[in-house]
Amino acid sequence: MNDWIGLGIIAFIVLCGLFGLSRLSKPYDVSTEEFERRAQEGPGLLGASLIGLQSALDPTKEKSVEVLEELKQGRYDGEQESGDPPEAGDNTDEEVTNGEADA
Repeated sequence: MNDWIGLGIIAFIVLCGLFGLSRLSKPYDVSTEEFERRAQEGPGLLGASLIGLQSALDPTKEKSVEVLEELKQGRYDGEQESGDPPEAGDNTDEEVTNGEADA
């Protein structure tokens, strides 16, 4: 009898979880003004905490987060920074000669 009670409680918890997930996944109407307002507000507390956690777990992600923030603010100009190696085929460096005089 105790097994049936335990199984009933577990089944009830699973069914409540499925019901809650189905309620959360239903789409709802958002006006254009409300969408624009939410987009301008930024990530919020939860999003900011996840970005902080991600940068703490993977330090290389910190640079990408900085670049994304600069892109959102329109400050990133796309030029390489001083620590980046030059691109392959980039002709900005002086041409190397083999020591012969040009004819």
